[in-house]
Amino acid sequence: MSNNKLSRKDFLSMSAVLGVSSLVGSSAMMTSCSSSESKNTPIERLQGVYVPVLNDKADDGKELKAGVIGCGGRGSGAIVDLLNAANGIKVVALGDTFADRLEGLKKNLAEKHNQVVPDANCFVGFDAYKKVIDSGVDMVIIATPPVFRPVHFQYATEKGVHSFLEKPIAVDPKGYRMIMATAKQAQAKGLSVVTGTQRHHQRPYVEALQLIRDGAIGEITGGNVYWNQGMLWYKEREKGWSDMEWMIRDWVNWKWLSGDHIVEQHVHNIDVFLWFSGLKPVKATGFGARHRRITGDQYDQFSIDFEMENGIHLHSMCRQIDGCSNNVSEFIQGTKGSWNSADHEIKDLAGNVIWKFDAEAEKAAHTQTNPYVLEHVDWVNHIRKGTAHDEATECAISCLAGVMGREAAYTGATVTWDEISASNLDYMPEKLELGKMDMSDYVVKVPGKAK
Repeated sequence: MSNNKLSRKDFLSMSAVLGVSSLVGSSAMMTSCSSSESKNTPIERLQGVYVPVLNDKADDGKELKAGVIGCGGRGSGAIVDLLNAANGIKVVALGDTFADRLEGLKKNLAEKHNQVVPDANCFVGFDAYKKVIDSGVDMVIIATPPVFRPVHFQYATEKGVHSFLEKPIAVDPKGYRMIMATAKQAQAKGLSVVTGTQRHHQRPYVEALQLIRDGAIGEITGGNVYWNQGMLWYKEREKGWSDMEWMIRDWVNWKWLSGDHIVEQHVHNIDVFLWFSGLKPVKATGFGARHRRITGDQYDQFSIDFEMENGIHLHSMCRQIDGCSNNVSEFIQGTKGSWNSADHEIKDLAGNVIWKFDAEAEKAAHTQTNPYVLEHVDWVNHIRKGTAHDEATECAISCLAGVMGREAAYTGATVTWDEISASNLDYMPEKLELGKMDMSDYVVKVPGKAK
């Protein structure tokens, strides 16, 4: 049976029966896996894992009023992704610390997306998030610098507003605990909460997860995850900028705002291993360093050994330095084989490819392959169906794993899950105002001690 002999409706029906929400062709999957499928033992702890239905566009329904908190690159991208994900979305409110970023998004929405946000619903300042949420929105995109996201999520939930939280959603233990508590409240209120860990809505990952859940690589024995790339953007201080304004405009380089890049960026890869394994880390030991970063106070490389709750190990590596070897991927080893996201393949122990995601087949069967859009499809569908949905809890655990690795590198000590989850570490400044800061508090951490 070949895919081109099936109607799309028939194909999707068959995929649902097979437990495949995306596709390699159904025949290819059965050919590559059927010889060993009967011998596979499903991984019990993964049986309840959420598997999204990755439709190309959200179901039509009532008009939804959307707001954006944080109008920089990610917030601007996320609202466009939402508009591409669903009909019947009206952008009614915008908020940001700075007027210039808000005006940039406002202009783009009006000129390119026929979304005119009235001046009365455009809010600037540290309290802009409250005004956006109080403006009558049904749903809100929270894409402020990460340290602020727990507070903004908490307020949205109190007001009964559905949240999309860009990752990371916590940069310290206090933020983690706030997210975990708020997620429970959101569930109780029937709210839909989706996070920016878009791999959870990316068809090759979802399909691989289902195969691993069903025992394709056996029991998981360990893995490696990587985000090694060149230096990210930075902003050197401009005349007239206060300490606080400079730090927020340059937020990705300051650990109190971003969580450092092991949390801000590498959390994607750590999250994949936790998601695929159904495990959380119990301790972390590692190191990091700063050699090339120009602004801020964080490292530009980390190497962390995570011990998981069943004793297996995950090696985590991330780096942001120009002129080095790059690698953004995940690898998981099992007793029967392995999976890697670099090639989206599963191999047996002899190195034979037994499954490979068919990207061309996906393009043939779907009009939408962008996971940044598909995550919003899932969000809107839950909202319109009135079903509670919680991605915040899972994402918060992944974020705290990154925090645990970061603190292990900063201190040189082995850090346990129990220690970090109960820690009083809180990166939020006592006062939020665009003025002078005690910059002596924002220095690069040095582990251990000198003789």
